[in-house]
Amino acid sequence: MKKILITGAKSYVGTSFVKWVSQYPGTYSIDTLSLRDDKWKETSFKGYDVVFHTVGIAHVDAKPEMESLYYKVNRDLTIEAAQKAKKDGVKQFVFMSSIIVYGDSSYINKPRIITKDTVPTPANFYGNSKLQAEEGIKALESDDFNISIIRPPMIYGKESKGNYPKLAKAAQKLPVFPDIENQRSMLHIDNLSEFIRMIVENEESGTFFPQNSEYVKTSEMVKIIAEVHNRKIKMTRIFNPILGAVSKKVGIVNKVFGNLVYDQSLSDYKENYRVWNLNESIIATEK
Repeated sequence: MKKILITGAKSYVGTSFVKWVSQYPGTYSIDTLSLRDDKWKETSFKGYDVVFHTVGIAHVDAKPEMESLYYKVNRDLTIEAAQKAKKDGVKQFVFMSSIIVYGDSSYINKPRIITKDTVPTPANFYGNSKLQAEEGIKALESDDFNISIIRPPMIYGKESKGNYPKLAKAAQKLPVFPDIENQRSMLHIDNLSEFIRMIVENEESGTFFPQNSEYVKTSEMVKIIAEVHNRKIKMTRIFNPILGAVSKKVGIVNKVFGNLVYDQSLSDYKENYRVWNLNESIIATEK
């Protein structure tokens, strides 16, 4: 039985992982630990095979006054947790990083494909804090302490945060939606949970880029969500010139309609972790 400690007692990824592995009774023993104050430092990590670190600030506006907090939580706390895990004899440390280490989405109509040769270029202190955390924990790796870094694209699923629920709301209310050609890498929470389970089971080390098997076109996804709710939503290109011009000045437009994908070869793994395709995942999320 694998003993796993999840740091981040109420994190979306952590709680979802606990639910997912519950279908494997007797295989995993999981505890959670909040790192909101320094009391966690008094907790021994001895006896755990894995520390799955999900603590981090993500879905908060990156306002300048929050910069120090981002580095404190995303970088410093990650490194401290990894140092303690190594000191207490834990064999593997799994860290939830993000595609954000590569910067923002491209403008509308401008492809952006991340390959194995793409160098991380964070666009803000959110991405930079994640990248510095990666660098800090990789320095701790040794023959008996494996570091697994996960750089997922946008994660979505039931009760997720971020842009997906906003798009789902739009799909249920708007009569029309912009039809813009774009591609996004996305990852359903169950696909991520299964991937993490495999990373733990195989005691992996390295940097990983899980994603769904299909790229997502934003308008197509909104259309599927609407159909799940028995709605028809009309796709229109009438707004495309305006959105194309605005995208060069308004970042949120690029987050929704810009391009940002991993080359699919980056996301291949020796086992199949993609339990849902796009249509199935949206049905699972919306129903």
